[in-house]
Amino acid sequence: MKRVLKLTLLLVALLVSLGIGGLIGVALVAPVVMKPPSPETSGVRPQDEPRPSTKLITVGTGGVTGVYYPSGGAICRMVNRGLDQHGVRCLIDSTAGSLANLNALRAGRLDFAIAQSDWHYHALKGSAAFSEDGSFRSLRSVFALHDEPFAVIARRDSGIGQFRDLPGKRVNVGNPGSGHRATMEVLMAKYGWTLRDFAEAAEFKTTEQAMALCERGLDALIFMSGHPAASLSETTETCDTRLIPVVGPEVAALIDEHPYYFEASIPGGLYQGTPDPVPTFGVGATLVTTKDQPEEVVYELVRAVFEEFEEFRSLHPALTYLERARLASHGLSAPLHTGAERYFKEAGLR
Repeated sequence: MKRVLKLTLLLVALLVSLGIGGLIGVALVAPVVMKPPSPETSGVRPQDEPRPSTKLITVGTGGVTGVYYPSGGAICRMVNRGLDQHGVRCLIDSTAGSLANLNALRAGRLDFAIAQSDWHYHALKGSAAFSEDGSFRSLRSVFALHDEPFAVIARRDSGIGQFRDLPGKRVNVGNPGSGHRATMEVLMAKYGWTLRDFAEAAEFKTTEQAMALCERGLDALIFMSGHPAASLSETTETCDTRLIPVVGPEVAALIDEHPYYFEASIPGGLYQGTPDPVPTFGVGATLVTTKDQPEEVVYELVRAVFEEFEEFRSLHPALTYLERARLASHGLSAPLHTGAERYFKEAGLR
């Protein structure tokens, strides 16, 4: 300790001898009095001002390499910035995807959920995969998110050039509980296929797709997501692949028959091996909750996102092309939650 003090004093003496040590010497021997920042400049709530009680909310998303997970993270980031003002703390939960989210929301295990617009519709109506459970009458829309084109990625040496080439091939059809698996089954029914028509129908999660296609002998995989998606980028950069068009009379009929499907295109150049746009169909991602979620909580969540909308769009490439007005209505089958409706009316979006 004495040696350190001696070296310090020698250093000060040297600096003083150079004409630059006066202030340093003073700093070492004189006490420093710091004026505390005022609440107006510090951003800290005054101690005598009551802090709102914290309301914890959880948003169900998807796999960590998909787009739902970072989209949910972007929402929570915007909400949590205002924690001291509104008392809402937002967390995200990685899940199996749309169907799992809607089931967990219905069971009260989630407060909010991101879900494809088609399964949002079916949950509300009690149809398709939700026919046994009946109508989810308390389901409420909050706002729309990005579009989700249906993607098929095939190894270049697989002999797959179009969607109808998949029978007889080894295909990852998606993990049960995911929206892309459920949509794949709807499309298969339109073509008159079953899982037995494939040489292998694998059920790998999105986090396992790249290895499954590039190292485990699969020929193709399907994926429904906003783009660009990290898991697809990983896949196309790991082995020689290309995106396959999903078009034809069966797809056209699907779009004509259901209000939540629409023609879509995956831009060229997003993924290695696919320089040109790829035509397909798609759905929209939506944020939903239940009517039991307090109006003030939903209002503050929506306000947090829409009041700083440009920053929100910058948090992930899939959010870049979002439009405020479109998010207030696009693909929302369930009635708007009163908290979302209140904000949209105030903002002139409804």
